[in-house]
Amino acid sequence: MIPYVRDLTFEYGACDQVSPLIRRVVANNPGPFTFLGTGTYIVGRGEVAVIDPGPDLPDHLDAILKAVGGERVTAILITHHHSDHSPLAGPLKAATGAPIYGCAVAGHEVEDTGEVKMEAGHDHDFAPDISLCGGGEVTGPGWTLQAIPTPGHTSNHICYALKEENALFSGDHIMGWSTTVITPPDGDMSDYLASLARIRAGDFTTLWPTHGPPIREVTPFIDAYAEHRQQRIDQILGALAAGPARIKDLVPRLYTDVDARLWPAAARSMLAAILHLERQGRIAAEAGPDSLYRLT
Repeated sequence: MIPYVRDLTFEYGACDQVSPLIRRVVANNPGPFTFLGTGTYIVGRGEVAVIDPGPDLPDHLDAILKAVGGERVTAILITHHHSDHSPLAGPLKAATGAPIYGCAVAGHEVEDTGEVKMEAGHDHDFAPDISLCGGGEVTGPGWTLQAIPTPGHTSNHICYALKEENALFSGDHIMGWSTTVITPPDGDMSDYLASLARIRAGDFTTLWPTHGPPIREVTPFIDAYAEHRQQRIDQILGALAAGPARIKDLVPRLYTDVDARLWPAAARSMLAAILHLERQGRIAAEAGPDSLYRLT
C-alpha cells in the first residue's frame, strides 16, 4: 500500500520558507488533478530560480513577484508542459527577463474529450528558451539544479535535483497525494518505470512534488509506487491467463473497487500497462480499434 502524504499547511499566495534554500507559493487552482493547487518553488537568495510557475493566473504571478521582490530571477524551470505547470512561464519571463528552461514536447497531443478527463490539459504554446531534454545544470549563488529527464507521465517530463540539499523537485513524476497519470500516446509506462528506478537510485533525502506536501521517506515511498504499478500489471496478466480479452471487458473485472464513472480513466491507464507488456513480448493483440489481447 502506498503511504500517501496529504497534510499541507499553507495560505494561497503566501510565500513559505520550507527549507534553507527553498520557498514555496501555492496557486489557488485546487482540483482533481492539482490537489490543493500548484506549488511554485523559489530556489536560492538574491539570484533565484523559479520552478513550475503554474497556471496563467494574475494573482499567482503577483504573489511570485512579491516573494522575489528585490531579488533577480535568473532561471524559470519547467517540469513539463501541462496547463497547471507551464503557462505562467511566459508572463514571468516578461516581468523578470529570466530565460525559460525545460524540454519541448514533440507534436501536439489530443486533448481529453471523454466524460472522465485524465489531466488538466496541455500548454501547447510551451517552448523553452534553453533545452534540457538531454539533462544539464542550472546554477546560481549557493545553488545547483541538475535536470534529470524522467519521461513517462509525459514524454518531456524533467525532475530537478537540488544538489546542496540532496532534494528533488519531482513535478508530477512522483506525488505524495496520488499516483501519477500515464496516458498514451505521450505517456508511456515503460519509460515511467525506468524513470522511477532512476530517481530511486539517486537516493534523495526529500522529494518536493509540484502538488502537495514533501515526501520525506523517499525510498519506501518509491518502492510502494513501483509495487502498485506491478500489481496492476500482474492483474492484467492473471486475467489474460484465463483467456483472451478486450480492455472494455477487463476494466469491470479488475476495477471492481473503483466507481464505474472512473472506468474510462482506468481503461486509459490499463492501455499504458498493456503497451508496456506488448513491448516486452508478454502479450499480443489482434489489430483493430477494439483489440483482443492474449498471452504469448
